[in-house]
Amino acid sequence: MTVHDVAAALPDIATLRDRSRALAMLDAILDPGSESRYYSFDARWNTGEELATMDNGSGDSYGIVFSKAGAFIRGFDHESPMSPAVNDSQLWPGLVDTVPAVFAGYLHEPAFSFDGVFEATACLWRQADDERWHAGDITFPGRTDPDGARWLFRMLTEAAPAAYLRFAQDYYECEVDADAVAEIYALRPLTDDIVGKLNPEMSAGDLAAEITRIGYPG
Repeated sequence: MTVHDVAAALPDIATLRDRSRALAMLDAILDPGSESRYYSFDARWNTGEELATMDNGSGDSYGIVFSKAGAFIRGFDHESPMSPAVNDSQLWPGLVDTVPAVFAGYLHEPAFSFDGVFEATACLWRQADDERWHAGDITFPGRTDPDGARWLFRMLTEAAPAAYLRFAQDYYECEVDADAVAEIYALRPLTDDIVGKLNPEMSAGDLAAEITRIGYPG
């Protein structure tokens, strides 16, 4: 599986945005004290732009910018043979050559760069009036999941909340309430009951700042 398969499997922009907000809210409840969560969402990242992120703390990450222009995605698998770190700081041929001008500024965004180099092994985009996601014309190295796209974006291509349930129970090493996860995947308003099922030490009121930051529906 490569970024081309992910492009075919991703939902539309609005659904992807909702899924990203749900992931961020779930992590905010399960990991409230962390300064760097696995999944995050900043509804006020920049003027007219929102940013969804994944960071596993081991050098792998993704960032999704949502704007009026559409959505732009970059992913980075630090063990990929397509990493600029093992290619003399050069991006893999074809990775970003056809990125539309409306998204080109993100290739120089400091948040997506390391030592001035765009940190990406996978890149996708979809303008607001597009009917599908796009990726570059790439010849991939011969290995399974060469760009890391399969595992980087697996939570975004699976609609079922069971995907997050499996992740959370493994990552946080605890039982996670499936019904509460489903409620948040559906972006239901947070209640003390929903929050308490996931984290008994928290209430809905404790999440006011996170709700605003994520743009989670009230």
